[in-house]
Amino acid sequence: MQPLIQLRNVTKSYGQGSAAVRAVDDVSLDVSAGEVLLMMGPSGSGKTTLLSIMGAILQATSGSVKILDTELVGLKESKLPDLRLSNIGFIFQGFNLFPALTAQENVEVALTLKGLSKSAARARAAELLEQVGLSDRRKHHPADMSGGQKQRVAIARALAGEPRIILADEPTAALDSDSGRTVMEILTTLARDRGRAVVIVTHDSRVLHYGTRMVHIADGRLVEQEEGALV
Repeated sequence: MQPLIQLRNVTKSYGQGSAAVRAVDDVSLDVSAGEVLLMMGPSGSGKTTLLSIMGAILQATSGSVKILDTELVGLKESKLPDLRLSNIGFIFQGFNLFPALTAQENVEVALTLKGLSKSAARARAAELLEQVGLSDRRKHHPADMSGGQKQRVAIARALAGEPRIILADEPTAALDSDSGRTVMEILTTLARDRGRAVVIVTHDSRVLHYGTRMVHIADGRLVEQEEGALV
């Protein structure tokens, strides 16, 4: 099966000459449909930079980055927003919800950006919130929801447009154990039952057994890979 994400000898450097710093250093990695890949490592090791390269937010300095067989290195900047919009869903530690909008409206915004009519976006947002178990909170604003509920709204929003790749940066870090478990169960179900490629940057040891595979990053380099067991 062709991987949905293919990285070959990827490097990301900042600065020039002797002052240059390699945030990502010669990383090669594949992620396939159905996988939950956990990326671990100390702060400043390059995990979030690597995730941003996978998500077409940052351009690699060198190497090859393919998303669904489209080469990103050297691709015009103007082409990247459409690629992200069509293929990638993002989930962040800070939720990134609009505080003035309800849960349903936060999801609707993402759907209208993908071209759905207002009525179609409303119907699809309701379906996505039901999928993450939040039908009864769809009219609530973020300030009236728990951290776990806000993260589930963020997951529903990330699923707008049925992206084949889900990228999550510390999605459980701000959550209690029960909420974190619920979020990870949703993400693993997306991989196992819906064929998504899910990549999660995490420091949270509570989620380790959810990964099909773990990679450890140190000083921008991939130093270790471990096979896991998806539960």
